[in-house]
Amino acid sequence: MNPPSPATADRPGTGSDTSTQRRHLDLGCGTRPRNPYAAPLLYGIDIRSGLQAPGVQAIVAANLALQAIPFADAQFDSVSAYDFIEHIPRVALDVASGSSRLPFIELMNEIWRVLKPDGRLYAVTPLFDHEKMWRDPTHVNPITPKTWRYFCRPELGARMYGFKGEFEMLRQTRCRFKRDYEPARPALGGWLARGADRLTGQAAHLVWEWRALKPPH
Repeated sequence: MNPPSPATADRPGTGSDTSTQRRHLDLGCGTRPRNPYAAPLLYGIDIRSGLQAPGVQAIVAANLALQAIPFADAQFDSVSAYDFIEHIPRVALDVASGSSRLPFIELMNEIWRVLKPDGRLYAVTPLFDHEKMWRDPTHVNPITPKTWRYFCRPELGARMYGFKGEFEMLRQTRCRFKRDYEPARPALGGWLARGADRLTGQAAHLVWEWRALKPPH
């Protein structure tokens, strides 16, 4: 079965043409999908089924440690992942079959797949060296300030593990409050937040903003 496109997941009866409007997808969204680029059309994915939220086109149920992102190729202008990547295992073993998978690599392939050319990935995840990474027993994927090298040019180190995409890193920074660096926030607010983080040394999270490099559709 082909994965649904956002157009098929839209709520019925809207009566408006959404084909040219920017679309954003938030991973692990719960009932409050984030929209850091203020896209007109917002979608979410969560492991739980039956979720809804005001102003959201659809929240689709999927376990992204096991399943593909349930949307077609090049459907989104941007994808976000707030406190989500750290929950995706790096290696999954199947003892019965003697095989293994690399769910984190697979997820990064999927994010790249559903992004349009020049689409943005915006991710916020606990830093490997902060206790917030380790206090939650479901955090299994520590991210370091050099992890980007495996998925972004020029190195693309994850190619050897099956990564098929290609990103360009636009920025990477540490943050204390996860919303302070969102692209849609006022520049002054972001500047003040960065200054406070540097002064206090309390930054617990890492922010990624990447661009998907792929040929035009």
